[in-house]
Amino acid sequence: MAMNCIKHKGAVLFAALPALLLAGCATSIPPVEVTRFHEGAVARQGSVVVVPADSGAVASLEFRTVANAVAASLTRAGFAVRESGPADYEAVVAFARETYQPGERPSPVNVGVGGSTGSYGSGVGVGIGINLSGRPKPIVATHMRVQLRRAGAQAVFWEGRAEMAAKSTAPAAQPGIAAGQLADALFRDFPGQSGETITVR
Repeated sequence: MAMNCIKHKGAVLFAALPALLLAGCATSIPPVEVTRFHEGAVARQGSVVVVPADSGAVASLEFRTVANAVAASLTRAGFAVRESGPADYEAVVAFARETYQPGERPSPVNVGVGGSTGSYGSGVGVGIGINLSGRPKPIVATHMRVQLRRAGAQAVFWEGRAEMAAKSTAPAAQPGIAAGQLADALFRDFPGQSGETITVR
């Protein structure tokens, strides 16, 4: 699936843009906003196991779907993914979805990250080609955060955040499809430029 990246210099965090998504060119693949952070040399190979930020979610079907998407993207990036430890690294994954009507301001999405609580921005700032004539369809905003850390340690050496929005009736609103698109965007051109927000289309 071919994607082009449009880079925005100097962005450090997701922009808290208005929740009213602007109409644009209709597309079956919504754009994904991605921001990545890292310092110094970043590991680009080695074994890795995918784990949830919330340890209670490890047995859920949704986590397995998300974990499979992240594992596939890690493999394409050069890592050897294992179903369980021991492994060189852990990929800690948080995944969240919210539904709202266009024109409403979605509440921040709280996700567990490494045992603490983080928060995404107050809305997705990417246009998804919505026809606003008549009553618009609800919007599903999907968020993913992945942290890479050495197994057994809490020090994170790479972190990526991605979010996108789609009409509730669109295939991209389904958790499995959304997880695949977000993970693919996160690990495209790994490790990415630190602190820079890009839009992957």
